[in-house]
Amino acid sequence: MNSAEQASHAEHVSAEVVVELESCATQDAHAVFSALRTAFASDRAADDVPEEMAGAGPTVWTSTIDVSEHKAEAEPRRLTAPVLVSLQGGYWAVDRLCKGLEPAFTVHILGMAAGDQEKEVELRLESR
Repeated sequence: MNSAEQASHAEHVSAEVVVELESCATQDAHAVFSALRTAFASDRAADDVPEEMAGAGPTVWTSTIDVSEHKAEAEPRRLTAPVLVSLQGGYWAVDRLCKGLEPAFTVHILGMAAGDQEKEVELRLESR
């Protein structure tokens, strides 16, 4: 691949990662999304605090994170319990988001499913 092809390929690689949090405390969801907002652009506003929804079944919080620009390193965040996180996106984007979480949390990779263009990674986050 020549440099023009590489530049064209880079433009088509998605920098977005879909993040899902399920079955965790609202303050833990807020801590994770706040850490991500510190490091990267997010579709969740700073005042968008997760809220528990009434009804049967677990609450799932979702956000789309753009990892094309690393804004700042997130400070360590306190969690009340370990948080399970599902990430879905391009290989580079998911790997970059995982690295962006490391200053704020202890990150354990629980599993991964890989496809042609994207991968899904399951994480467990714990307080540092």
